[in-house]
Amino acid sequence: MKAAILVKQHEPLLLGNLEIPELQVGQVLVKVYYSGICGKQVDEMEGKQPDKFLPHLLGHEGSGVVVEVGAGVRKVKKGDTVVLHWMKGSGIDSEPPRFGKVSAGWVTTFSDYTIASENRVTKIPDDIPLDVACLLGCAVTTGLGIVFNNANLKPGQSIAVFGCGGVGLNVIQGAKLVNAYPVVGVDIKDKSELVRRFGGNEFTTKIQGQYEVTVDTTGINRVREQAYEHTAKGGKCIFAGVPRSTEKICIDSYPIHAGTQIIGSHGGATNPDIDIPRYIGLYKRGLLKLDEQITHRFPLERINEAIEVVRSGEIGRCIIWMQSQ
Repeated sequence: MKAAILVKQHEPLLLGNLEIPELQVGQVLVKVYYSGICGKQVDEMEGKQPDKFLPHLLGHEGSGVVVEVGAGVRKVKKGDTVVLHWMKGSGIDSEPPRFGKVSAGWVTTFSDYTIASENRVTKIPDDIPLDVACLLGCAVTTGLGIVFNNANLKPGQSIAVFGCGGVGLNVIQGAKLVNAYPVVGVDIKDKSELVRRFGGNEFTTKIQGQYEVTVDTTGINRVREQAYEHTAKGGKCIFAGVPRSTEKICIDSYPIHAGTQIIGSHGGATNPDIDIPRYIGLYKRGLLKLDEQITHRFPLERINEAIEVVRSGEIGRCIIWMQSQ
C-alpha cells in the first residue's frame, strides 16, 4: 500500500510502499478514498507533544470501502462504505496494526489502504459522497458535539468561537442549528466570509464583551486564556484545542467559584454509531453544510503541499484523495 509516513518530527512526511499484514482479531481492511487533514496531524509533525512511536502513519478521519474483515468483526462486511474515525464506537477494540517497522494507531488514513479497529469504522449509506463523508470522522462530529454534548447550547444563548478552522466552523453551524445568538467567530485570519456562510452572525479579530459559551479550538495558551476571560459569569468555557505539553495557562480562578465552568472536550463526546447517522440525515435534508467546507483538494502524492496549506490557516477543510480520479 502507498502511505505517507512520519519518520521524524519537524520534517516532511515520507511517501513509501508498505506491505499489508494479515488481519488480526477485530481488524478491518479498508480501501481509503479520502482523508481530511486535521490540526492534530500538523501538531504531531511539529512536535507539539512527545512522540515515542516513530516512524508511524498519520490521519484520523477518512472514508472508504471495506475490503476484508478479521475474525470476530460483525459491525461491517466486505463492500460496505464506511467512515473512519478516531473516537471509539461499538465493536472490538483491536490491537493496533504494524506495517513492518512502521507503527500505526487504531485508525490511520494517510494511505490508499488502511487497517482499522472495528470500533473505529461506521457504515454509511452508499449514496453519500465519499469526499464529504470523510469529514464525519473528526471535524464535523467534534464541532457539532461541542455544541450539542459539551455546551448543551440553548436557543438564544451567546457563543464565541476562537479559531475558525474545520472544528470551529462546525461549532458555528451547530450553534446556528440550535438558534444561538449571537454566534461570533474569532480568528487572526480574515474568516468573515466563511463564518457567515456557516451561520455566524459576526466575525472579529479582536473580541470584546462576554459570552455565555466560549470555545477554543486552537490550543494556543493566550487564546485559551482569552476565551476564559470573555466567558460570562456562570457560563461555560470549552477547551477543544490541544496545547503544547510544556505550556500551562494562567487564569483568575474566582469566576469558577461563581459558577463559571471550564470544560475539556474530547471529540465533542461523540458517539459515532448514533451521531454520524444523525448528521448524515441533517446533510440529506439540506440542514448541514458539508460540501461547502472543502476548499482545497490534493492527491496523496502532494500531501506535504497540502500540509503547508493547512498550516497557513487560510482555508476551510483540506482533503487528500487516494484513488485515481
